[in-house]
Amino acid sequence: MNQLASLDWVVIALYFAAIFGVAWWVAGRKKDTHESTAGYFLAGRNVGWFVVGTALFASNIGSEHLVGLAGTGYDSGVAVGQFEVLASLILLILGWLFVPFYLRSSVYTMPEFLERRYSPAARWYLAVISIIGYVLTKISVTLYAGGIVYEVLLGGNFWTGALIIVVATGIYTVLGGLRAVLYTEMLQTIMLIGGAILVTVIGLVKLGGVSALMAASEPGTFDMWQPMDHPSFPWTGILFGAPILGVWYWCTDQFIVQRVLSANGIDHARRGTIFGGFLKILPLFIFVIPGVVAAALAKTGQLEIARADHALPEMIRSLLPIGIRGLVMAGFLAALMSSLAAVFNSCSTLITWDVYRKIRPDASERRLVVVGKLSTLALVGFGLLWIPLMKHISGQLYVYLQSVQAYISPPIAAVFLLGIFWKRVNSAGAIASLGTGFVLGAARLILELTKDSTSGWLFWYADINFLHFAVFLFAICTGVLIAVSLLTPAEPDEKLAGLTFATATGGAPGTGRELRSSPAWRRRDRYLSILLVVMVALVWLVFR
Repeated sequence: MNQLASLDWVVIALYFAAIFGVAWWVAGRKKDTHESTAGYFLAGRNVGWFVVGTALFASNIGSEHLVGLAGTGYDSGVAVGQFEVLASLILLILGWLFVPFYLRSSVYTMPEFLERRYSPAARWYLAVISIIGYVLTKISVTLYAGGIVYEVLLGGNFWTGALIIVVATGIYTVLGGLRAVLYTEMLQTIMLIGGAILVTVIGLVKLGGVSALMAASEPGTFDMWQPMDHPSFPWTGILFGAPILGVWYWCTDQFIVQRVLSANGIDHARRGTIFGGFLKILPLFIFVIPGVVAAALAKTGQLEIARADHALPEMIRSLLPIGIRGLVMAGFLAALMSSLAAVFNSCSTLITWDVYRKIRPDASERRLVVVGKLSTLALVGFGLLWIPLMKHISGQLYVYLQSVQAYISPPIAAVFLLGIFWKRVNSAGAIASLGTGFVLGAARLILELTKDSTSGWLFWYADINFLHFAVFLFAICTGVLIAVSLLTPAEPDEKLAGLTFATATGGAPGTGRELRSSPAWRRRDRYLSILLVVMVALVWLVFR
């Protein structure tokens, strides 16, 4: 295994100096970054489409991509890339369907939108679930992966790597708010894509080209559509279950949607989601395929890989030349930092806007910004406290924590989707649906731990593929939402102004915000959206 040369370390140091320089410069240019909530949490709501698109991509690229996607590609082939390709289509739903409602309502957070549409109880539910979910999964998992990447790529100590990542990320997130996060994400996206493409090309050249890759791969490696009984990626789960998880993650999760809320109007927000959709096709080729290439290199004796999760890091260390290797390593570490920064900023926004501001509604703008910064520092502190505990987390529990997101998303997707499509669903139905989803999802998680001692329908409930379970849970929650809503009084139209298709004229009550979309922009975006759909269809055709 190649060791880092002095030039690699110099390049890494220069890259991180550039990241902090960009964060400091961007934050210092705008006075509102430190004086207003819109400036600190939403970058002044004047971000262009290119930055929005790259931020959507970069904040999403975390441990599951740098470590997990390549590792799964190494073990199982390209089927895992379905989630990335489907995300391209889900982002079109975000841009064309959800964005107009979010921006016209002038909300800061997704729980705030649920309160406008339903009730304060719905807001509290989503805020608390989101904060707990971020702390238990996104922050801890990103730190865990960061330590692994630091250990494998740089040959350093796991805990030192996790410590450096959490502290460095916390510093530039606190100093610059969302504006600093967005612009550093733009830089990191460019470096990440370039580095991953370089690794893939060099790996293919070393292997002997695409024909050699096909010859060295197992049958079915390049099939994205798997049989219905596939343990992880059945075609039925991909077709019906994955879109439910996608709508929750890409269209209703604060972690992602906050980038769209920062856009300079509907046109920039929508085009940013379309651009992000084009970018989301890339992970199949720059993260999953490298894992397949690594498997072929290992099979032919040209690369030594200890375990699947090390596939991409080992390719970087073994195949790239000095200097370039350091730059790509820095880009990959920075990608983990950008994902963690997105979590810090989104979680601090929820704490400030949906918890503190509800308790102290008369708090000044400056006070809210201070609370946001203190919340970020508290999250950094939690990250530091979490590091010693992480060594007790087994691989099984690590996967178990990840599955939490799959079991909480269907009820949230149901109340958002039906909430904007049908004005008849009301607060009582939403609370009943969210409560039902929480109980059924929690029961699934608990039964998973004891499924070996269960039988009959309880075993089926605990053992059913998680994507199939998502379809089941979504259907139940949707039924509860509709039934309870029809049995209780409807919401008055004036409360729903600007929040559903039936009441879409004008802005939401009290916002005074009317956002128009340019016909020329809309026409071009239609063509771009059609092109994106065609590209997704071609990917499915090639990897059928």
